Amino acid sequence: MEKPQVAFIGAGNMASSILGGLIEAGHPASKISASDPYPPSLENLQAIAPVRVSNSNEEAVKDADVIILAVKPQVMADACTSIAGALQASGAVAISIAAGVTIDSLQRRLGAEVPVIRCMPNTPALLGCGASGLFASAQVSDTQKAFADSILGAVGVNSWVNTEQELDAITALSGSGPAYFFMFLESMIKVGIELGLEKDTANLLAKQTALGASRMALENDIDLEELRRRVTSPGGTTERAVASFEQGGLEDVVRKAMVACADRAKEMSREMG
Repeated sequence: MEKPQVAFIGAGNMASSILGGLIEAGHPASKISASDPYPPSLENLQAIAPVRVSNSNEEAVKDADVIILAVKPQVMADACTSIAGALQASGAVAISIAAGVTIDSLQRRLGAEVPVIRCMPNTPALLGCGASGLFASAQVSDTQKAFADSILGAVGVNSWVNTEQELDAITALSGSGPAYFFMFLESMIKVGIELGLEKDTANLLAKQTALGASRMALENDIDLEELRRRVTSPGGTTERAVASFEQGGLEDVVRKAMVACADRAKEMSREMG
């Protein structure tokens, strides 16, 4: 498949990470453009690769096959209005990575027949190990879905969902998920220090344990319950800790947090209109 011409509207951290992944995957810099009103953001992109940059959205999307809307939800309406004519004329696909902005809202500003993909990425994309959920409007072609797969796949793994509403669950699971793990690690490190460890030791061992556990979960076909069982010797130390988590209602705590997150995602969609 020929490499698509990709245009970024917005040049912040997520745009930088996706751009870096594309370049690393062999996408030619000559086939990438970007716009942003803030010159230092464009300079950051050009430090990654000699892509074409502009402070004009209309200039950036010329000849684009894929337009990545990487702006804050609050300025999405203006960004869409500025490129609507170009999108309607070209048939390019728009990929939005803004939380809470629905396809209906995007198409009201871009045009009802413009193909739109909503993507819910997460911040580990900055390291090339992101997790993204995607949903495509009915106007998106198989080729355009393949373009989206290759672009977002350059910074992690992708999962397509069957309904737009599922993106709220994606937000609660992987979109906001890194914060949950950071919070859990914070607690582990704090308690490790309370138990007598030096701060640097607790910090290093907790983070490496998280990395090792994640790799064990990802790199084999053994389900999580079995992996946990293998670490949990009957009558041992881990069993005592696991029992304490269960008695403290860990699963219910996680459920309440994720439901609250998904509910807020729904509220944001209504607020953004």
